[in-house]
Amino acid sequence: MRATLAVGGNALLEKYDRGTAEEQIFRAELTARKTHDFFKNNDVVLTHGNGPQVGAILLQNEFSSSVSPAMPLDVCGAMSQGNIGYFLQTAFQKIFNETGVNKKVVTLITRTVVEKNDPAFKNPTKPVGKYYTRDEARVLEVNNGFVMREDAGRGYRRVVPSPVPVDIVEIEQIRYLMNEKFVPIAVGGGGIPVVRTNGGYAGVEAVIDKDLASSLIAIELNVDIFVILTAVDAAYINFNKPNKQKLETIETSEIKKLRAEGHFATGSMLPKIDAAINFVEKTGRRAIITNAENMYDALKGSAGTIVTA
Repeated sequence: MRATLAVGGNALLEKYDRGTAEEQIFRAELTARKTHDFFKNNDVVLTHGNGPQVGAILLQNEFSSSVSPAMPLDVCGAMSQGNIGYFLQTAFQKIFNETGVNKKVVTLITRTVVEKNDPAFKNPTKPVGKYYTRDEARVLEVNNGFVMREDAGRGYRRVVPSPVPVDIVEIEQIRYLMNEKFVPIAVGGGGIPVVRTNGGYAGVEAVIDKDLASSLIAIELNVDIFVILTAVDAAYINFNKPNKQKLETIETSEIKKLRAEGHFATGSMLPKIDAAINFVEKTGRRAIITNAENMYDALKGSAGTIVTA
C-alpha cells in the first residue's frame, strides 16, 4: 500500500516544551516508535508541520537583525524544513534500524506552487511569530511593512498570506524515492511557497497550510490512503463541550454539512477536515484523522475519524 502520513506539531513539540533540539529529537523518536510498523510493508511519504519552529526562526531573525541580515519568510520555511527533517530523519532511521524496518529515510527540500493572483495575498490571515503589544505592533507596521492583527485577545501578531497550494515542484523526485523504497520527508510546513516565473520559480512571503499541501501530495502521488496524525484521537463536533461527539466513519457529504455549521476551529481541526475532504473527493479513497496511539486501530476501521466517499 502507498500512503501519505502527515504528522502534526506535537510529533516534535508538546505544549510546555521549550523547543530545544534535544526535546524535538526525543519527541520525534516517540512518534517513530508509535508508527514504525506502518512503514515496514507500505511505501510512505512523511510530511510535517513547522509552526513553532518557523516562529522561533523569525524570532532569531528579529533579535539578530542588527548583526546578521534577516531572511525572508520563504527562506525561513526552507530553514525549518532542514532542521525538522534532520530531527525526523535521525529519529525514524534510528527506530527503523532497531526494529528491522528495511527502509532509508531522506529529507527533500520541497517547493509548493501557489498562484500569483491568489486572493490570500490581498488578505493575509495566517499568524506567525511572537505576540506584541499594540504599540510594538504599530512600530513593526511602519518600519517593517508587516500586517499586524490582534490574536485571541493575547496580543498582536504578524499575519501573512496563506495561499492555496496548486502543485508540488519536486513531485517526480518524491515519486522516484518512494518507488525505490526510500521514505521521503517532503512538503515540510506545507512546502516553500513559490510562484512560477519565466523559466523557473520565485519564493514569496507566505505560509502554506501543511494539511492542504499534504493532501495535494497524496493526490499527486495517487496514494491508497491519507493519514493525518494530530494531538487528539479523532475529529469531534461540539469539541470541549459537555455534548461533544466523536466523528467515526463519515461520508464527505455529511462532514461538509458539519463544516458549514461551524463545528471545526479555523486554527486547528478545520484545515485537517478540508484536507481529508479534498483527498477523498479527488480519489474516492479513505482519509483518516487520529493520533499516533490510535493509528493502527484507525487503519483497521475501529478508531479515529475515517472520511469516505
